[in-house]
Amino acid sequence: MTEPLEKRLEKAMAELQAAQEAVARTERELRTASFSALSSDRAVRATAGPQGELAGIEFLENKYRDMSPQELAASVLEAAGAARLKMNRHVMKAMAPFTEPSSEMPELKGFELDWERIFGPEVLREDDEAPAGSPAPAWRDALGDEGED
Repeated sequence: MTEPLEKRLEKAMAELQAAQEAVARTERELRTASFSALSSDRAVRATAGPQGELAGIEFLENKYRDMSPQELAASVLEAAGAARLKMNRHVMKAMAPFTEPSSEMPELKGFELDWERIFGPEVLREDDEAPAGSPAPAWRDALGDEGED
């Protein structure tokens, strides 16, 4: 037996209100989120802000003093990219509940997002996965044996 239309509409409205409140909570949390990451040589820590923007750079233990400009630039780019990737994955995780269909009302479908199109393909890779065909980070390929390009 099917539910009366009024009852289904009441459930849908309650679920919509709950979803709106959850979206507002998620937006508030995401506005204050930030993530940091270290470069693989542990010389640089970068912080990405709520929109993936570079919010901070720290040069650790004066390691930068012994680095060539190209090595330092590569470390900064690596750390900034890793911090941004962490932030992007956090956004994906926070938004995941809104991409699922309603368990109570199957008619209420979640919304579809193309995360790869929004953030790039690296956001869908596992943390330990390297891009296909590149055994080392691409920024390292630009450096010669002495850290020169």
